[in-house]
Amino acid sequence: MKGTQPKTENVKQMFDNIAPTYDSLNHILSLSIDKIWRRRVVRTVRRLGAKRILDVATGTGDLAIAMARRISGSMICGVDLSPQMLEVARTKVAKRGFDERITLMEGNAEHLELADQSVDAVTIAFGIRNFENKEACLQELRRIIRKDGHLVILEFSNPTNRLISCLYRLYSHKILPWIGGLISKDRSAYEYLPNSVDGFPNPDAFSQIIESAGFRMVSRRSQSFGIAQIYTAQKI
Repeated sequence: MKGTQPKTENVKQMFDNIAPTYDSLNHILSLSIDKIWRRRVVRTVRRLGAKRILDVATGTGDLAIAMARRISGSMICGVDLSPQMLEVARTKVAKRGFDERITLMEGNAEHLELADQSVDAVTIAFGIRNFENKEACLQELRRIIRKDGHLVILEFSNPTNRLISCLYRLYSHKILPWIGGLISKDRSAYEYLPNSVDGFPNPDAFSQIIESAGFRMVSRRSQSFGIAQIYTAQKI
């Protein structure tokens, strides 16, 4: 991204700009595989027995809504930097009748206005790579998670298989920006997204970052030939 503003402000403006077309483009460009990955995150959170859940970088609310639908008795707080993305999320939450179970608020994951040990689990889907200070964010999330609670992160990664990697890079760096720019009128946003994946630590390195932030029992599951990873960790 261009400009001299802090990364946090640039990311906020970028997602504000693409909010109106984000959902439709996201599902088209991912061939709806992102829905499968989110369902796996929901199953993980449900298996862990979490009921009070903080969904960071909630965006347009897809994961928060999926958890409300499939985890009985869950109460979810969704936090995001982008007010325009949250407006889309509020419309979707109201349409599905989850107003009493999903609360949405604007906020920075590095400085959250939530009490210590106030949630059973924190989820982040496709958001951690956009944070300016990932270590500070993870430490803040650890503060909010109760003892023995969990962190579940879904994030893109670069495939290690050479053929899959070549095809993925061709798609993400050439085709995705062209289609995304054509529909959203903001090609730079869809150029930033694959570049942000390239700049993100590899799965082993990121697992170590999670552990360095004070989490234990860090594990990860590769998704779709390594295009994404689901990381799970526990606060001891």
